[in-house]
Amino acid sequence: MAKQISELKLGILGGGQLGRMLIQQAINYNVTTLVLDPDPDAPCKHISNYFENGSITDFDTVYNFGKKADIITIEIEKVNIDALEQLEKEGKKVFPQSRVIRLIQDKGVQKQFFKENDIPTSPFQIVNTKEDMENSSIPFPYILKLRKDGYDGKGVMKINSAADLDNAFNAPCIIEKLVDFEKEVAVIVARNANGDMKTFPMVEMEFNPEANLVEFLISPSTFAESLQQKAENIAKNIASAMNITGILAVEMFVCKDGELLVNEVAPRPHNSGHQTIEGNYVSQFEQHLRSIYNLPLGDTNSITNAIMINLLGEKGFEGVARYENLEKILAIDGVYVHLYGKKYTKPFRKMGHVTIVDIDREKAIEKARFVQKTLKVIA
Repeated sequence: MAKQISELKLGILGGGQLGRMLIQQAINYNVTTLVLDPDPDAPCKHISNYFENGSITDFDTVYNFGKKADIITIEIEKVNIDALEQLEKEGKKVFPQSRVIRLIQDKGVQKQFFKENDIPTSPFQIVNTKEDMENSSIPFPYILKLRKDGYDGKGVMKINSAADLDNAFNAPCIIEKLVDFEKEVAVIVARNANGDMKTFPMVEMEFNPEANLVEFLISPSTFAESLQQKAENIAKNIASAMNITGILAVEMFVCKDGELLVNEVAPRPHNSGHQTIEGNYVSQFEQHLRSIYNLPLGDTNSITNAIMINLLGEKGFEGVARYENLEKILAIDGVYVHLYGKKYTKPFRKMGHVTIVDIDREKAIEKARFVQKTLKVIA
């Protein structure tokens, strides 16, 4: 007889906010959760059944941790893949699969994968040295991205001219053609081991120009139904080509000519899906659990308009976090606060998010703008 969901221990590599929200959902299914994180005070520490303070990039640490679990998942891609491969060989279930994480870890390999599978993406070139950058076939200005270890807006820079190359990354990179886009959008797709797939409705994103982080997200999108359908199909095509089990977030540009180009993908719950906790019938976190436990996928439809705002640490503040004007925003209907359990704030650190739901889209946006300028994370 097949084991029930509550009998299979879930190991999570990474104990940040994504792991925390995944555990909050796992508790509803009586799932035993084990977490490995290098931070002794990680957000998951007090809500997981077992917490281990250790490196998620060290082979032995990841391998020995993984042996304690039945299913292993990630909340960040920078993990030791060799250890995960070894665990898979020994019969442990690793979702997303180690080969998927390997592909995602390297943006050069990721772009090559898009090209080989006819996934629309901006023209690019793989470069290894400053000389390669100077002699690129892609004209200035262009976007330079580190092939490895770039996340949350880090590892990305705009190169306007040869003069900027003095400060360019001195590591293997990709150069991407600068895309003249109208809006950044995202689609999250879930796929279980049976190959069943469901997408969440497309969302629209606004980025903080200084930190290059999503600051404001609107769901569902008001773009034409045909464009939304096209975006959902692209996400499904990527998930199928990868043969992934779990959640996949696909970030795209809507170009001025109406074309869609894939920017990046993440094989885990993602910032572009936080609003699903209140805004959709099933959240991205529950859907990820359903996917990796090979359960029927939930209803991804939007319940109502939902806006998500990232709570980032204010500039000029570093220390024990204080949330200024929290009571003011809690006095507003349809406001849901999620704090991530991080004791210390620093500029642009992700400290939480707020979801605003309202049947009237304009009212939701108005409330969200008020929350955005009122609630501050200081020290």
